[in-house]
Amino acid sequence: MTGLTKKNPDEMKPAILQLTMIGMLAGLSNSVAAPAVTRLNPPSALFTFGDATPPYISRFMVGQRFDLQATVKADAGKVITGAAFTVDGSPVTGTTTVTSIGGDRYNVVLRAYSSVAVGARTLTVLAQQDDGLTVAASGNFEIVGTTVQGRKAKNVIYLIGDGMSLAHRTAARIVSKGIAQGKAIEPLAMDTLPVTAILNTPSLNSIITDSAPGAACYSNGNKSNNGQEGVFPDDTTDKWDNPRVEHMGNYLARTQGKALGIVTTADVEDATPGSFSAHTQDRGAGTGICDMYLDEAVAKHNLRVLLGGGRKWFIPKGQPGSGRIDSLTASGADYVVPAELATGWGVPTGAQDPGRDLIADFVTAGFVYAADGTAMAAIPAGTTKLLGLFHTGNMDVSLDKIAERRGQPAVGTVATFPDQPLLEEMTDKALEVLNRNAQGFVLMVEGASIDKQAHNMDTERFVQDTIEFDRSVARCIAFQNANPDTLIIVTADHECAGVAIIGSSNVTNAQLVTRAALGGTDGVAGAINGAAGVATDGQTQLRSGVVNTYDSAAFPVYDNTTSGDGYPVTMDADRKMLIGYGANGDRYEDWLQNVQPNVNPAVRDTAGDFFIAGQATGAGVQSAVHTAADIPMSAGGRGSSLFGGTMDNTSVFFKVMQAVIGGAK
Repeated sequence: MTGLTKKNPDEMKPAILQLTMIGMLAGLSNSVAAPAVTRLNPPSALFTFGDATPPYISRFMVGQRFDLQATVKADAGKVITGAAFTVDGSPVTGTTTVTSIGGDRYNVVLRAYSSVAVGARTLTVLAQQDDGLTVAASGNFEIVGTTVQGRKAKNVIYLIGDGMSLAHRTAARIVSKGIAQGKAIEPLAMDTLPVTAILNTPSLNSIITDSAPGAACYSNGNKSNNGQEGVFPDDTTDKWDNPRVEHMGNYLARTQGKALGIVTTADVEDATPGSFSAHTQDRGAGTGICDMYLDEAVAKHNLRVLLGGGRKWFIPKGQPGSGRIDSLTASGADYVVPAELATGWGVPTGAQDPGRDLIADFVTAGFVYAADGTAMAAIPAGTTKLLGLFHTGNMDVSLDKIAERRGQPAVGTVATFPDQPLLEEMTDKALEVLNRNAQGFVLMVEGASIDKQAHNMDTERFVQDTIEFDRSVARCIAFQNANPDTLIIVTADHECAGVAIIGSSNVTNAQLVTRAALGGTDGVAGAINGAAGVATDGQTQLRSGVVNTYDSAAFPVYDNTTSGDGYPVTMDADRKMLIGYGANGDRYEDWLQNVQPNVNPAVRDTAGDFFIAGQATGAGVQSAVHTAADIPMSAGGRGSSLFGGTMDNTSVFFKVMQAVIGGAK
């Protein structure tokens, strides 16, 4: 859509203005097409559909910076020679750059615009062709202000359980707290937060979001396309030139001196952590995203804490374990931004430097570096900047880390990285360091593998990672109790896998192990295992013979008291809770904890011959997928009274900013 079509001619007035001319060619009267505006950023329904009414697609805080951008299509053989932007009819000061992006298309951009005029604003771009023809197109955006309401939040803690739905939370409560006679024996820590809301999660280009726009909405208040973070979509292939939106961390560091902390159990370049400081149309550009943490976020966001996996992006190319690459276009790309972007935003241009020792550069910038949990626990007193990288990629999940700590055989990559901290331990250390910033902080804590293990339909691992996440919530609540001017937001970026608690096992774990080992005959019901007379079909053994529903499900019991570490003694309890997946890929199911993590669900657990066909389609789909389900949000502390009800996920940003800037009753 170019914004040129309207159902009602009267609705055209505020939308698109096009100037055309009639020329004579070879003595004939022909219409000569004018150039056309095919994209206008910030995105708006006014430009795309000619609809000037709320809700406005793009919204910004007073003074929040963002880029103005348009794509202009010239007539064949013609050139766009100049362009300008106006807001509410007044010219926008600054440098407007016009760049050919191939064929007859031109990118028009003005960097780092901001406004203090609260309300809906009309944005117009006017471009001129070398033959004198001009084209104009209009869209709109909203500037949101704050009001003085009461005491302000000094600190903001976002806790994001990646992929976490109500069902993920419920499953963690059943396992870690228990239920008796219909009531939870104890609540989860996140259950104790006093305010609850429901969030809608679609991205700018789909009802199903991925983690990048699902997290970026909390960081900058706007929708973005799947796979993109901190930017609006454009029509170039460059990963780093998209129109930017200023992150909360940058805004509050610039205006209030607050610090930023990012903690994750994923690779630190992953979508959710990246969405709190990076600006790219490719969430997978690992070398560039990690360079941008130091080159931009340390200076502009006052980044003080970065903890998680992803060490490979920090190790010079050619050294063992390095993932740095010498490319600006491939997966994992390095970064270089256009000169006009660097000038407009006051940031370095970046460099294609695969041999960079990024850990050493962080240390030079004043960061204490911790390579494992022991080093993190022993950082010097008074540390104000902390970098911790505990794995070359994503950190191992809590179930496997806990097993290694208990002296059980190491699985996954725990043997290679045996001293990985738990999320609650990283959270404690982040709070300790950030609390030394007198002006306060913004901290994002992500339980990343709730999502990753739900994708893998590994029930026991996603449930225990949700428990680990909740234990981190408890640490933040304890901090908030000691620091009442702290706002806590607990939510997700989206739902993953269509998780549903369907009942409990009808048998003991020993009986379940026996059934899972019987084998089968490719789904032929009632097959008999020789003279023993035992039905070996997976449908009989592991479906009708195991799954209890309704009142037969009763209340599964897990031992959380004798382990000494607060985690379940085993996830394979007798008559355990059973999970189904509504957005699944093909898998075999035996209801037992998988010995090894991250095994293809279509080839594991085949001995029991209980095959479940998935809804996710496409060649080689062996993963569950995200869904469009609304997600829960819990809030507590200073400013939490602003939340409640059902809202779009982008509204969280503006309510947090109200709490920080204007306060709350």
